[in-house]
Amino acid sequence: MIISDILSYPFLLRALIVGFLVSVSSSLLGVSLVLRRFSMIGDGLSHVGFGALGVAAVLYLQPMAVTLPVVIIAAFLLLRLSGRNSGDRAIALISSSALAVGVIAVSVGGVNTDLNAFLFGSILSIARSDAIIAAVAAVMTFFVYIVFYHQIYASTFDPSFAEATGIKCSRYTSILAVLTAVIIVVGMRMLGSLLISSLIIFPATTAMLVSRSYLMVSVVAAAESAIAFISGFLASYAFSLPAGASVVAAHMVIFAAVYIISRAVRCFRTSSVG
Repeated sequence: MIISDILSYPFLLRALIVGFLVSVSSSLLGVSLVLRRFSMIGDGLSHVGFGALGVAAVLYLQPMAVTLPVVIIAAFLLLRLSGRNSGDRAIALISSSALAVGVIAVSVGGVNTDLNAFLFGSILSIARSDAIIAAVAAVMTFFVYIVFYHQIYASTFDPSFAEATGIKCSRYTSILAVLTAVIIVVGMRMLGSLLISSLIIFPATTAMLVSRSYLMVSVVAAAESAIAFISGFLASYAFSLPAGASVVAAHMVIFAAVYIISRAVRCFRTSSVG
Protein backbone atom coordinates (compact mmCIF):
# COMPACT_ATOMS: atom_id res chain seq x y z
CA MET A 1 0.00 0.00 0.00
CA ILE A 2 2.77 2.44 0.96
CA ILE A 3 4.81 1.65 -2.15
CA SER A 4 1.79 2.05 -4.44
CA ASP A 5 1.00 5.41 -2.81
CA ILE A 6 4.56 6.63 -3.34
CA LEU A 7 4.55 5.52 -6.97
CA SER A 8 1.33 7.46 -7.56
CA TYR A 9 2.97 10.80 -6.65
CA PRO A 10 5.53 12.05 -9.21
CA PHE A 11 7.49 14.15 -6.69
CA LEU A 12 7.79 11.24 -4.26
CA LEU A 13 8.85 8.87 -7.02
CA ARG A 14 11.42 11.42 -8.18
CA ALA A 15 12.72 11.80 -4.62
CA LEU A 16 12.92 8.01 -4.26
CA ILE A 17 14.97 7.65 -7.46
CA VAL A 18 17.27 10.57 -6.67
CA GLY A 19 17.77 9.43 -3.09
CA PHE A 20 18.57 5.87 -4.12
CA LEU A 21 21.10 6.96 -6.74
CA VAL A 22 22.71 9.47 -4.39
CA SER A 23 22.87 6.93 -1.55
CA VAL A 24 24.54 4.18 -3.58
CA SER A 25 26.93 6.59 -5.30
CA SER A 26 27.96 8.27 -2.05
CA SER A 27 28.56 4.88 -0.41
CA LEU A 28 31.05 3.91 -3.13
CA LEU A 29 32.79 7.26 -2.92
CA GLY A 30 32.72 7.03 0.86
CA VAL A 31 34.73 3.80 0.91
CA SER A 32 37.71 5.48 -0.71
CA LEU A 33 37.27 8.72 1.23
CA VAL A 34 37.00 7.00 4.63
CA LEU A 35 40.00 4.76 3.93
CA ARG A 36 41.99 7.85 2.95
CA ARG A 37 40.85 9.51 6.20
CA PHE A 38 38.94 12.12 4.20
CA SER A 39 35.58 11.26 5.76
CA MET A 40 35.02 14.75 7.18
CA ILE A 41 35.32 16.28 3.73
CA GLY A 42 31.69 15.39 3.12
CA ASP A 43 30.70 17.47 6.13
CA GLY A 44 32.86 20.37 4.99
CA LEU A 45 31.51 20.32 1.43
CA SER A 46 27.91 20.19 2.62
CA HIS A 47 28.48 23.32 4.71
CA VAL A 48 30.09 25.05 1.73
CA GLY A 49 27.03 24.08 -0.28
CA PHE A 50 24.78 25.66 2.33
CA GLY A 51 26.73 28.91 2.15
CA ALA A 52 26.51 28.92 -1.64
CA LEU A 53 22.76 28.24 -1.51
CA GLY A 54 22.29 31.18 0.83
CA VAL A 55 24.20 33.54 -1.45
CA ALA A 56 22.31 32.25 -4.52
CA ALA A 57 18.97 32.88 -2.77
CA VAL A 58 19.94 36.46 -1.91
CA LEU A 59 21.13 37.22 -5.45
CA TYR A 60 18.10 35.44 -6.98
CA LEU A 61 20.35 33.12 -8.96
CA GLN A 62 19.79 29.52 -9.99
CA PRO A 63 20.88 27.51 -6.89
CA MET A 64 22.52 24.67 -8.82
CA ALA A 65 24.45 27.07 -11.08
CA VAL A 66 26.06 28.69 -8.04
CA THR A 67 26.37 25.77 -5.65
CA LEU A 68 27.85 23.16 -7.97
CA PRO A 69 30.97 25.06 -9.14
CA VAL A 70 31.61 26.46 -5.65
CA VAL A 71 31.45 23.00 -4.04
CA ILE A 72 33.64 21.48 -6.76
CA ILE A 73 36.31 24.13 -6.16
CA ALA A 74 36.05 23.54 -2.41
CA ALA A 75 36.41 19.78 -2.97
CA PHE A 76 39.68 20.26 -4.85
CA LEU A 77 40.94 22.60 -2.14
CA LEU A 78 39.98 20.38 0.78
CA LEU A 79 41.31 17.17 -0.78
CA ARG A 80 44.62 18.88 -1.44
CA LEU A 81 44.87 20.30 2.08
CA SER A 82 43.70 17.08 3.73
CA GLY A 83 46.89 15.40 2.65
CA ARG A 84 48.77 17.74 4.97
CA ASN A 85 48.75 18.24 8.71
CA SER A 86 46.53 21.31 8.32
CA GLY A 87 43.77 19.37 6.57
CA ASP A 88 41.45 18.96 9.55
CA ARG A 89 41.83 22.61 10.49
CA ALA A 90 41.10 23.67 6.92
CA ILE A 91 37.89 21.63 6.87
CA ALA A 92 36.76 23.07 10.20
CA LEU A 93 37.54 26.64 9.17
CA ILE A 94 35.95 26.43 5.73
CA SER A 95 32.82 24.57 6.88
CA SER A 96 32.08 26.90 9.80
CA SER A 97 32.81 29.99 7.71
CA ALA A 98 30.52 28.79 4.92
CA LEU A 99 27.68 28.17 7.38
CA ALA A 100 28.09 31.67 8.79
CA VAL A 101 28.11 33.22 5.32
CA GLY A 102 24.95 31.35 4.36
CA VAL A 103 23.02 32.37 7.48
CA ILE A 104 24.14 36.01 7.26
CA ALA A 105 23.36 36.22 3.54
CA VAL A 106 19.81 34.96 3.99
CA SER A 107 19.19 37.09 7.09
CA VAL A 108 20.64 40.35 5.79
CA GLY A 109 19.25 39.86 2.30
CA GLY A 110 15.73 39.69 3.64
CA VAL A 111 14.92 36.68 1.51
CA ASN A 112 11.81 34.78 2.56
CA THR A 113 13.64 31.45 2.70
CA ASP A 114 13.16 28.64 5.16
CA LEU A 115 16.60 27.71 6.47
CA ASN A 116 15.27 24.35 7.63
CA ALA A 117 14.95 23.31 3.98
CA PHE A 118 18.63 24.10 3.48
CA LEU A 119 19.81 22.55 6.74
CA PHE A 120 17.63 19.43 6.86
CA GLY A 121 16.43 19.08 3.28
CA SER A 122 13.00 18.91 1.70
CA ILE A 123 11.44 16.30 -0.57
CA LEU A 124 9.45 19.03 -2.33
CA SER A 125 12.72 20.70 -3.46
CA ILE A 126 13.72 17.75 -5.65
CA ALA A 127 13.32 18.90 -9.26
CA ARG A 128 13.50 17.01 -12.54
CA SER A 129 16.92 18.57 -13.19
CA ASP A 130 18.14 17.07 -9.89
CA ALA A 131 17.06 13.63 -11.07
CA ILE A 132 18.97 14.06 -14.33
CA ILE A 133 22.13 15.25 -12.57
CA ALA A 134 21.85 12.43 -10.03
CA ALA A 135 21.49 9.84 -12.80
CA VAL A 136 24.49 11.21 -14.69
CA ALA A 137 26.61 11.37 -11.52
CA ALA A 138 25.60 7.82 -10.55
CA VAL A 139 26.49 6.45 -14.01
CA MET A 140 29.83 8.26 -13.88
CA THR A 141 30.54 6.90 -10.40
CA PHE A 142 29.75 3.32 -11.40
CA PHE A 143 31.80 3.71 -14.59
CA VAL A 144 34.82 5.09 -12.73
CA TYR A 145 34.73 2.36 -10.08
CA ILE A 146 34.37 -0.42 -12.64
CA VAL A 147 36.86 0.77 -15.25
CA PHE A 148 39.45 2.29 -12.90
CA TYR A 149 38.98 -0.07 -9.97
CA HIS A 150 42.64 -1.10 -9.70
CA GLN A 151 43.89 2.49 -9.99
CA ILE A 152 41.52 3.71 -7.29
CA TYR A 153 42.45 0.74 -5.09
CA ALA A 154 46.18 1.44 -5.44
CA SER A 155 45.71 5.19 -4.94
CA THR A 156 43.67 4.59 -1.82
CA PHE A 157 45.99 2.21 0.02
CA ASP A 158 49.49 3.08 -1.22
CA PRO A 159 49.75 6.33 -3.19
CA SER A 160 53.56 6.22 -3.21
CA PHE A 161 53.64 2.76 -4.78
CA ALA A 162 50.89 3.74 -7.20
CA GLU A 163 52.86 6.78 -8.35
CA ALA A 164 55.96 4.61 -8.78
CA THR A 165 54.04 2.26 -11.07
CA GLY A 166 52.86 5.13 -13.27
CA ILE A 167 49.41 5.73 -11.77
CA LYS A 168 48.55 9.42 -11.56
CA CYS A 169 46.99 9.50 -8.09
CA SER A 170 46.18 13.20 -8.36
CA ARG A 171 44.07 12.49 -11.44
CA TYR A 172 41.88 9.95 -9.66
CA THR A 173 41.72 12.14 -6.57
CA SER A 174 40.40 14.94 -8.77
CA ILE A 175 37.79 12.62 -10.27
CA LEU A 176 36.64 11.60 -6.78
CA ALA A 177 36.51 15.26 -5.78
CA VAL A 178 34.22 16.20 -8.67
CA LEU A 179 31.92 13.20 -8.18
CA THR A 180 31.73 13.78 -4.41
CA ALA A 181 30.88 17.45 -4.93
CA VAL A 182 28.09 16.65 -7.42
CA ILE A 183 26.60 13.92 -5.22
CA ILE A 184 26.64 16.15 -2.14
CA VAL A 185 25.02 19.08 -3.95
CA VAL A 186 22.20 16.91 -5.29
CA GLY A 187 21.75 15.04 -2.00
CA MET A 188 21.56 18.27 -0.03
CA ARG A 189 18.26 19.07 -1.70
CA MET A 190 16.66 16.13 0.09
CA LEU A 191 18.78 15.40 3.20
CA GLY A 192 20.08 18.90 3.91
CA SER A 193 23.59 20.17 4.54
CA LEU A 194 23.71 18.84 8.12
CA LEU A 195 22.82 15.24 7.24
CA ILE A 196 24.22 14.52 3.78
CA SER A 197 27.70 13.61 5.06
CA SER A 198 26.20 10.60 6.85
CA LEU A 199 25.66 8.95 3.46
CA ILE A 200 29.43 8.93 3.00
CA ILE A 201 30.48 7.83 6.47
CA PHE A 202 27.88 5.30 7.65
CA PRO A 203 27.91 2.77 4.76
CA ALA A 204 31.70 2.49 4.59
CA THR A 205 32.09 2.30 8.38
CA THR A 206 29.38 -0.36 8.65
CA ALA A 207 30.84 -2.41 5.80
CA MET A 208 34.28 -2.40 7.40
CA LEU A 209 32.86 -4.19 10.42
CA VAL A 210 32.02 -7.29 8.39
CA SER A 211 34.35 -7.14 5.35
CA ARG A 212 38.09 -7.11 4.93
CA SER A 213 38.72 -6.75 1.19
CA TYR A 214 38.23 -3.46 -0.65
CA LEU A 215 35.84 -5.07 -3.13
CA MET A 216 33.61 -6.61 -0.46
CA VAL A 217 33.60 -3.40 1.57
CA SER A 218 32.39 -1.54 -1.53
CA VAL A 219 29.67 -4.12 -2.26
CA VAL A 220 28.44 -4.27 1.35
CA ALA A 221 28.51 -0.46 1.66
CA ALA A 222 26.38 -0.09 -1.48
CA ALA A 223 23.90 -2.72 -0.23
CA GLU A 224 23.69 -1.16 3.23
CA SER A 225 23.16 2.27 1.75
CA ALA A 226 20.34 1.06 -0.49
CA ILE A 227 18.59 -0.78 2.36
CA ALA A 228 18.95 2.15 4.75
CA PHE A 229 17.61 4.68 2.27
CA ILE A 230 14.58 2.62 1.21
CA SER A 231 13.77 1.76 4.84
CA GLY A 232 14.12 5.37 6.00
CA PHE A 233 12.17 6.73 3.05
CA LEU A 234 9.26 4.33 3.59
CA ALA A 235 9.28 5.04 7.34
CA SER A 236 9.21 8.79 6.72
CA TYR A 237 6.14 8.43 4.50
CA ALA A 238 4.35 5.98 6.77
CA PHE A 239 4.86 7.96 9.99
CA SER A 240 5.07 11.51 8.54
CA LEU A 241 8.69 11.96 9.61
CA PRO A 242 11.42 14.09 7.98
CA ALA A 243 12.92 12.06 5.14
CA GLY A 244 16.54 13.01 5.78
CA ALA A 245 16.44 12.27 9.49
CA SER A 246 14.62 8.99 8.87
CA VAL A 247 17.29 7.82 6.43
CA VAL A 248 20.09 8.71 8.84
CA ALA A 249 18.22 6.95 11.66
CA ALA A 250 18.00 3.82 9.49
CA HIS A 251 21.78 3.98 8.98
CA MET A 252 22.22 4.30 12.75
CA VAL A 253 20.06 1.25 13.45
CA ILE A 254 21.87 -0.87 10.86
CA PHE A 255 25.28 0.22 12.13
CA ALA A 256 24.34 -0.51 15.74
CA ALA A 257 22.95 -3.95 14.84
CA VAL A 258 25.99 -4.88 12.75
CA TYR A 259 28.36 -3.63 15.44
CA ILE A 260 26.65 -5.62 18.20
CA ILE A 261 26.48 -8.79 16.09
CA SER A 262 30.10 -8.48 14.94
CA ARG A 263 31.29 -7.97 18.52
CA ALA A 264 29.26 -10.94 19.70
CA VAL A 265 30.67 -13.15 16.93
CA ARG A 266 34.20 -12.00 17.72
CA CYS A 267 33.78 -12.71 21.43
CA PHE A 268 32.33 -16.14 20.64
CA ARG A 269 35.25 -17.01 18.39
CA THR A 270 37.74 -15.79 20.98
CA SER A 271 36.14 -17.87 23.72
CA SER A 272 36.00 -20.92 21.44
CA VAL A 273 39.71 -20.64 20.64
CA GLY A 274 40.54 -20.15 24.30
